[in-house]
Amino acid sequence: MSQLRWIPLALAMPAVVQAAQYGTLDDAARRGFPEATAFREQLVQASADDMRALAALGGAAPRAATWRMLVALKGEQVIGAVVADGVVGKFEVIDYAVAVGSDGHIRSVDILNYRESHGYEIRLPAWRQQFVGKGGDAKLRVGDDIANISGATLSCTHVTDGVRHIVALLDRLRGSGRL
Repeated sequence: MSQLRWIPLALAMPAVVQAAQYGTLDDAARRGFPEATAFREQLVQASADDMRALAALGGAAPRAATWRMLVALKGEQVIGAVVADGVVGKFEVIDYAVAVGSDGHIRSVDILNYRESHGYEIRLPAWRQQFVGKGGDAKLRVGDDIANISGATLSCTHVTDGVRHIVALLDRLRGSGRL
């Protein structure tokens, strides 16, 4: 009689990815700046100095030196900007957008696309709300001023690193007159 071999179900089945698109950069811009009368699209190209400054902040380095940005306008006045970015969670890219007012404080963080099998809880408003009101002087680090979600540690950490980099980049752009 042959001997049966059991393979644990987790090894026999591929991981289920919960890929979902939750919004676009335009949607995030309207949520972050409901009072805006117009948005101006702009590509942001970070200089070598910008990239060194962002790397010095720690965490995963930005994946690119160019970001898509929507500048929020109320009449002719710039009231802030929304920047789209993507970070690798555990294996897959998480697309998100950060809305930052002209005062340098975060107005919203939106998860645009999530492709990982775990950690989708970062899309929940309670987690994203932790960023609102924080600026360049905040630590923006999981475990310090941003809470972790059990089972979503890498997603939480990498999105938080990305938000920290975007806030710092926008501070640099405002300080140099590029925004």
